[in-house]
Amino acid sequence: MKNYFLFFAISIFSLALQAQEISYYKKLADTTKSKQLKFEAMDSVISKSFRKDEDTFIKYSQEYIALAKEMDSIEAAARKAMNLQGSLTHVKHQPERAITIINSVLAEKYKIKDSFLLGGLYLKRGGANFGVDLDKAIEDYTLALKNFGAKDSIYRADAYLFRGQAYSNQGKFVPAGENFDKAYRIFEALQDYQYMAHAQQGNITMFSMNGFYDKAKEERDKLIGKMQELGLQQFITSEYYNQALDYKKMGNSPKHLEYLLKAENNITPEEEGGINHITILSTLVEHYCAQGQTKEAAKILTHVEAYSDRINANGYAKLSYNDAKATYLNTIGKPQEALTFAQDKLVTAQLMGYGEETMDAHLLMSQVYENLGDYKASLDYKKEYQAKKDSLFNTTSANALAYYQTLYETEKKENELISKNANILLLEKDNDAFKKLIFFVSVALLLTFGLILLYRNQLHLKKKKLLQEEFSQELLASQEAERKRISKDLHDGIGQQLLLIKNKLITTGNTDAKDMVDATIEEVRTISRDLHPFQLQELGITKAIEHTITQIDENTSLFISSEIENIDNLFTPEQEVNIYRIVQESLSNTLKHANAEASKVSVKKMADRVIISIRDNGIGFEFAEKLKNIKSLGLKTLLERTKFLNGQMKVRSKEKDGTLLEFQLPI
Repeated sequence: MKNYFLFFAISIFSLALQAQEISYYKKLADTTKSKQLKFEAMDSVISKSFRKDEDTFIKYSQEYIALAKEMDSIEAAARKAMNLQGSLTHVKHQPERAITIINSVLAEKYKIKDSFLLGGLYLKRGGANFGVDLDKAIEDYTLALKNFGAKDSIYRADAYLFRGQAYSNQGKFVPAGENFDKAYRIFEALQDYQYMAHAQQGNITMFSMNGFYDKAKEERDKLIGKMQELGLQQFITSEYYNQALDYKKMGNSPKHLEYLLKAENNITPEEEGGINHITILSTLVEHYCAQGQTKEAAKILTHVEAYSDRINANGYAKLSYNDAKATYLNTIGKPQEALTFAQDKLVTAQLMGYGEETMDAHLLMSQVYENLGDYKASLDYKKEYQAKKDSLFNTTSANALAYYQTLYETEKKENELISKNANILLLEKDNDAFKKLIFFVSVALLLTFGLILLYRNQLHLKKKKLLQEEFSQELLASQEAERKRISKDLHDGIGQQLLLIKNKLITTGNTDAKDMVDATIEEVRTISRDLHPFQLQELGITKAIEHTITQIDENTSLFISSEIENIDNLFTPEQEVNIYRIVQESLSNTLKHANAEASKVSVKKMADRVIISIRDNGIGFEFAEKLKNIKSLGLKTLLERTKFLNGQMKVRSKEKDGTLLEFQLPI
């Protein structure tokens, strides 16, 4: 009991919180001057009121659609128009209003790029038109199919299903059957068992409309069994009702009543007062009137009239009610009052294009005029009824013949296809060994060809890689040669001329000019040393590295410690230049990019190799990303110099964790 009260309290709290939330968004939507904020607030109100507060849902959906169009957000308007159609058509029974709103969005359909939205608008408009004008509904479903894309298969199936239902209601059985079959196949592929049952319902209804009542009963019983297994209890109502209509046509009044009562008892609370419920109750009124049970008929008619607002909003519900009301009034001796409802039924049936209902309306008018004593009018309507019955019978017979001719042709083609498939299977069996041989030979040839291509491709890639490495090494060598030439020209040419100028200035006593020349001479020497390390020839590789470290340590903010072992006379002059450049460029990269405070350089001589390591405490980097970066020439140059020395370059670096460069060079 305590748990129950706790659950109840939580539920009340949740409802109160939800009410507060929706009130907040309503107030925001109604008061804010920001269009974007209003747009978002209305969207929240719509989502929170969906299937909970229809009036709020409809009001804010319409305002949202208007604002979306104003903001040129047509696809957002389309989504809300599609969602709104169900509430207007089936809850408020205002299909014309739904059609108007969808039309206003379709007026700017060229701005809609999503196939689901464009096809969906036509599908929803077709649903609204279904109870108003079947021809327009069929046209809308056809447009939906044209606009849905390949990914919208479930919605294409819906369009086929609804178009099949519309054709079936018009007595056009061939296109109806084709559409039901297409819908069924798509639903089957998608494993949508609920809508597979809907498609099957359509085909069973056509059996009934063509007078194959036993076949319809057999298939309907199977379908009801499947629906019960799948828990689709709400869809069984229409099957009971359709079976009741079949029994009426067969003249079996007790069974007609039995299945009408089954249909009524199967109505769920959600369906109460809906089109199906009104139709079932209206048919019960007609049954009791035919049996002379006017008190029972009056009781049920009162029940029907409690849903007057829904009756007036839906064409099919209006047809059913007018039929029941006119029949009841005519039965109790009030033909003058009955005439108004009979005339309304006739007009509605003609407007909706329901041939069978139009025919029945003429018979009802004949019966009413007969009770009024206007036998001429009664006879005229009776003749019109008979003419329409004959016409409808001929049309139905022709449609039925065409339908079953189609079924026969389809079955014939399927049998021919089965026969052809059997022959093909026999031929395949006879040629199976040959096909297997061809298959294995083909696979072997393909594999051989593939291996040859793979081998050639690997050779090509290897050759290309070697050429690239040779080019890179030649480029480095030519760069060093050019640097050496420029360095020598600077030292021997411009350097010597500057010394002569300096000596002349000394004789003239112009100290300012002499100082400027001294600075220029020093700068030329620095450039010359950077271009080509002459200290390599003068001091050797070990001292040259130590000198470079000392220069950087003294002239920059970077503190450098070092452990340098003697590696003189271990490498050729070209190799020494590349080793020197590796150290120089590594330290240069540290200065430019690492933001480091300290660095350590280590040169160790092993038995078979020299290991140079340069470590810093800088910001680090991701090596793989840097190497892929086209602008990162420094790392690529270091890698090429290492390859030139037949060595290995290792990089250990992480962002914010410093960098270690290690070069292992064979002796």
